[in-house]
Amino acid sequence: MRCVTSVAPLFSLGFRPFFLAGAGFAVIAVAIWALWLYGRLPGAQPVGGMLTWHRHEMPFGFATAIIAGFLLTAVPNWTGRPGLQGWPLIGLLLVWLAARLAWLLPLPPTALLTLQIPFLPLLAWVLGRDLIGAGKRDHYPILLVIALMAGCQAMTLYGMALDDAGLQRRGVLAALWLVAALMSVIGGRVIPFFIQRGLNRPVAPATSPLPTRLLLLSSVLAAVSFAAGLDDAPRPWLGVLFLLIGALHLLRLWRWHDRGLWRVPLLWSLYLAYAWLVVAALAMVLWHAGVMPQQSLATHSLAVGGIGGLILAMIARVSLGHTGRALQPAKSVVLGFALLLIAAVSRVALVPFSSWGLGVSALLWCSAFGVFLTHYTAILLKPRV
Repeated sequence: MRCVTSVAPLFSLGFRPFFLAGAGFAVIAVAIWALWLYGRLPGAQPVGGMLTWHRHEMPFGFATAIIAGFLLTAVPNWTGRPGLQGWPLIGLLLVWLAARLAWLLPLPPTALLTLQIPFLPLLAWVLGRDLIGAGKRDHYPILLVIALMAGCQAMTLYGMALDDAGLQRRGVLAALWLVAALMSVIGGRVIPFFIQRGLNRPVAPATSPLPTRLLLLSSVLAAVSFAAGLDDAPRPWLGVLFLLIGALHLLRLWRWHDRGLWRVPLLWSLYLAYAWLVVAALAMVLWHAGVMPQQSLATHSLAVGGIGGLILAMIARVSLGHTGRALQPAKSVVLGFALLLIAAVSRVALVPFSSWGLGVSALLWCSAFGVFLTHYTAILLKPRV
């Protein structure tokens, strides 16, 4: 293990390989999806069709890679235990990579499905071993959310095996809101810390944990509502749940706001991306009220603006901090933050009026993560300064 990490800093901490893999996959997966949508990608499709592949791979391929990279780095800090590195880290990465490549290989459906299952349970075991061993009960909800995501993936794959598009959709949408729940937990911890640190503000006094717990619970309930198929038609009573989620996110944004953050790209990028969680929740309120006809606009507000935006801003900040670099991203990376925000606006506001909206959004998304790869690959491959 020492030999591997001394030769390859890439495998010294979880954020290095998984941030690179996740960002690279973000570019490849969305480019493939967009090219196929516009008829520029002839040839055989993955098992179950391209829509099945896209639905599965964005939450369970892209998002889980970034989640793994962040938590494999954060949990050692929380517990004081050594993080996964060397060959065990390489092994976990290969499990993730095998699941991605399986869609491209001429495998029977059973083999394809089998290769998708192990990653999330293995990640939960690695994290749970340290969190439970250190008695960090405040972080146990993270394990719960990852376990629920594994259940959503199983639901999605079962729907694929049955050729049940509705069951696939329910599993994927539930997983997206679980990712939002996880980001609510992680964001609630790190974003105010980043703001205080980035602006040299005094540490804010501790606030009541009740709003955070209520936000986590309501987000998990939202995911359960999708898994149960309650989104098959607008239900005004369910809109109340999403109104609560939106209000709690908005309360956080109000508490975190500092005029100085607009001068710091690593802060306003996080802040504006988090605001998309409010947009997504309120869009669901409008859909359940019968005002907004397309639920997919709420879904992509969450997926592109919220999850995509938070991931890009977070990995840019974490990669600099954990490699000992100055917290000053390159100007092109700052442009990447803006491109991803515009990608979200294009996906939500332009698509209902133009067939080119999806293409514009995909191009901007790929450009944003491509900029990250251009500037951060060397940083993640080199030793800490």
